Amino acid sequence: MERVPILKIGAILLVSIQIDMEDQVALQLQEDLADRIVATGCHGVIIDISALDIVDSFVGRTLATIAGISKVLDADTVVVGMRPAVAITLVELGLSLPGIRTALNVELGMDLLARERFQDEDEDEDGPDNAETPVVPAP
Repeated sequence: MERVPILKIGAILLVSIQIDMEDQVALQLQEDLADRIVATGCHGVIIDISALDIVDSFVGRTLATIAGISKVLDADTVVVGMRPAVAITLVELGLSLPGIRTALNVELGMDLLARERFQDEDEDEDGPDNAETPVVPAP
């Protein structure tokens, strides 16, 4: 059985799907990606589907499941390289792909993940743990 390669680029895992996503390959990808997220501590996953001409309902659900698994493991998912025909098919199938953001290409996907992580870090720094204690005047 073929496997989909998973590359680490900084704090991001890049999954470039270059083969037909048969059911067994898709299920193996879910498992492999979850293992790599845990092993590397990466906070972002980019799934490049630019080589896919057709995405059926199973592959669409698999992408949504991968995004859900990634989110539980503290990694955001961006799908890149979606062809117009694939987007039309997903909409026609009623697959909204919850939890998945999209970008036109890998570079834009990496920018999106970097911005989100930066915003999350800013919110953590400005959150209640670091809030100034209000000064209450003595009676």
